[in-house]
Amino acid sequence: MKTIIIAEAGVNHNGDLDNAFKLVDVAVEAGADYVKFQTFKTELCISKSAEKADYQKQTTDNAESQFDMVKKLELSHSDHEKLIAYCKQKGIHFFSTAFDLESMQYLKDLGLDIVKIPSGEITNLPMLRLASKLFSRVIMSTGMANMQEIKDAVKVFTDAGIDKSNITILHCNTEYPTPMKDVNLKAMLHIKNELGTAIGYSDHTLGIEIPVAAVAMGASVIEKHFTLDKNMEGPDHRASLEPHELKAMVSAIRNVELALSGDGIKKPSESELKNINIARKSIVAFKSIKKGEILTENNITVKRPGDGISPMKWDEVIGTRAVKDFEEDELIIR
Repeated sequence: MKTIIIAEAGVNHNGDLDNAFKLVDVAVEAGADYVKFQTFKTELCISKSAEKADYQKQTTDNAESQFDMVKKLELSHSDHEKLIAYCKQKGIHFFSTAFDLESMQYLKDLGLDIVKIPSGEITNLPMLRLASKLFSRVIMSTGMANMQEIKDAVKVFTDAGIDKSNITILHCNTEYPTPMKDVNLKAMLHIKNELGTAIGYSDHTLGIEIPVAAVAMGASVIEKHFTLDKNMEGPDHRASLEPHELKAMVSAIRNVELALSGDGIKKPSESELKNINIARKSIVAFKSIKKGEILTENNITVKRPGDGISPMKWDEVIGTRAVKDFEEDELIIR
């Protein structure tokens, strides 16, 4: 099964449509399935007294409020329409996360058929209810959430008639970047066992190894932030992948998918069959042996190649008589 890879551009365009176009190009070049942005009206989702997170204080002007920081990162309706057209032209799916009710309705009006619930909205009942009303497919991140909160959110979806087969829950940690010791990747499997939904992973660690590991553990969706340059000003750039890293992550995930595509039965693969006789060994003459001589541990041994009598037959060969003269290293026959 192919993993859905969501390249999370987020707000790494810094409010500049040209940067957003460049991010789409990077996602296409990397081979991602979706490129995802964020849709919001700052006045509808952030109060002017809201504080910045610690990581935001470290990556932006500390004297600037969260409201003022986020306001500069909005994409207009016109920007959205141009981005959707550009994504269609480039052959990649446009996706976005809404952070307020009006923006969620707008994404539906744009024709999106699936909604992404970000970690911060998992306890936002009005948002969950509207998502359930507008969309039949849901992807939800679970950063900062405990299992009961996840169950409560999923119940809102299922009570509204969304089938569990159309719900994907992403394990996530909302710290940028996430310390490796806090990833707790096994929690993704806990979610699957508790809820019976498809699972995935939204990653905020540095590097690509954790999302690749998540795919090996069964993630059906991977979401990862990326940027044009980690040194750009803005809250999320430092915890994002640069273009070459995003491409490497996609390639690694596709390789893991190939490695998992077998039938699970242990047997020689088609590619290694030709190496069996080269790598395995046979019973051979350790030294010259005359016809009729008894074969013992002193005159036979085991060497490559493996196209003679298997060393697993050693006990059957010991004590028998040579059927012909053998030269040193010659395969023993019976």
